[in-house]
Amino acid sequence: MLVGVPKEIKDNEYRVAMTPAGVQQLIEQGHQVLVETMAGDGSRFPDEQYARVGAKIVPTAADAWGAEMVVKVKEPIAVEYPLLRSDLVLFTYLHLAAEEKLTRAMIDSGVTGIAYETVEAPDGSLPLLTPMSEVAGRMAVQVGAYYLERPHLGRGMLLGGVAGVPGANVVIIGGGVVGTNAAHIALGMDANVTILDTNLDRLRFLEHVLHGRLTTVASNSYNIAEAVQIADLVIGGVLIKGARAPRLVTREMVSTMRQGSVIADVAVDQGGCVETIHVTTHSDPTYIIDGVVHYGVANMPGAVPRTSTLALSNATLPYVLRIARRGAEGAMAADPGLAKGLNIYRGEVTYAAVAECFNLPYAEYVA
Repeated sequence: MLVGVPKEIKDNEYRVAMTPAGVQQLIEQGHQVLVETMAGDGSRFPDEQYARVGAKIVPTAADAWGAEMVVKVKEPIAVEYPLLRSDLVLFTYLHLAAEEKLTRAMIDSGVTGIAYETVEAPDGSLPLLTPMSEVAGRMAVQVGAYYLERPHLGRGMLLGGVAGVPGANVVIIGGGVVGTNAAHIALGMDANVTILDTNLDRLRFLEHVLHGRLTTVASNSYNIAEAVQIADLVIGGVLIKGARAPRLVTREMVSTMRQGSVIADVAVDQGGCVETIHVTTHSDPTYIIDGVVHYGVANMPGAVPRTSTLALSNATLPYVLRIARRGAEGAMAADPGLAKGLNIYRGEVTYAAVAECFNLPYAEYVA
């Protein structure tokens, strides 16, 4: 199979979909790889490293997109929509529930769109979303600590406090991968951490494995309102597979928060779990509503591309190799979990949550 690796062009997105090591494995198995020039520069993988393992370095995005399968990191943006076509397999993060224009562009193009974030392991976990959720959860705390500083219009608090001065109150909505990693870092910085989740077994597990100033709370609208009112930093980490994130923190709740407190909503790439959040960029990451600093960067891991690229490619490479060897249909027939990643196929929406989000017809894919 001919595999293309284009350069990511989303604002300040420095990740690349494949490392030279991954490209080498594809080539060793008899495939050809087109890498757009400078695609790996942001992650410190220069063209020379790809060329050394046998990749063909191509000068334009159109060249890389001309492959049979394109492997990316982020969803296509508007200037890339014309590159979608019916004989192309696109394997990347799509987050279609937050992207109606992209969803319709993919339907119109006939492209086969397989989304990292809905590929499932046999136990129902999300193996291709997990590594970036780990990164984003950890980053959310350091971002929050940064924007709590007074020069960035925060409350002027040190996250962990010092002797005789209490640390900040960090409230984490959701106890999944994002929430667990955020709690791990916040507790390590001596903050006071509250995690809210609807799954009591999950809360019991977190109490068992996390140590420090940790409080677990059953998640409901009353308890969320109580928690955010005294929060210095709120981290949104709610996930519903493939669907838009539920808005659990309302505008009214935000209005009760302390002046200079911070919201970092990691769920923003699925629409956000905070009503007042909207997508921002690394170039312009924050805005203020009711005196509360909002951070809504949808590609947070793109700021630490070396770590993120390695973590992501470790997870995606086995699937890339499978699709390259068997073709998309063959690979999905052999792996029902990969088939759950199929969101768009032959002009139809094949993921129920996406179809429901935009009131579009749903077509079940049968491998």
